Amino acid sequence: MNIDKILKTYLPMTETAFYILLSLKEPRHGYGIVKHVEKLTNSRIRLGSGTVYGTLTKMQRDGIITVYADEKRKTIYEITDVGKSLILEEIKRIKELYKNATESEEDFND
Repeated sequence: MNIDKILKTYLPMTETAFYILLSLKEPRHGYGIVKHVEKLTNSRIRLGSGTVYGTLTKMQRDGIITVYADEKRKTIYEITDVGKSLILEEIKRIKELYKNATESEEDFND
């Protein structure tokens, strides 16, 4: 899948997909991703294994992540260059949202 199609398919990213990909700034296995997302979000997001592995499977199929290593019963995933491009585009989109929200916030206070 080419990068333009990836961007059209994944952007805007779901919060789940965003945090899974953000967790792969270093190689991790599924359970490590779950724990990292919980830590990043102060337990606001608790990913179920079905959600994580379903998303990982789709991202792997689309070339966003790849298998870094298979250790015993743990598959370790890492982000690809395509995945890095995707997360950077999403971060840019979120920064724009943040900028616009903070500039307009006072307009909604009484």
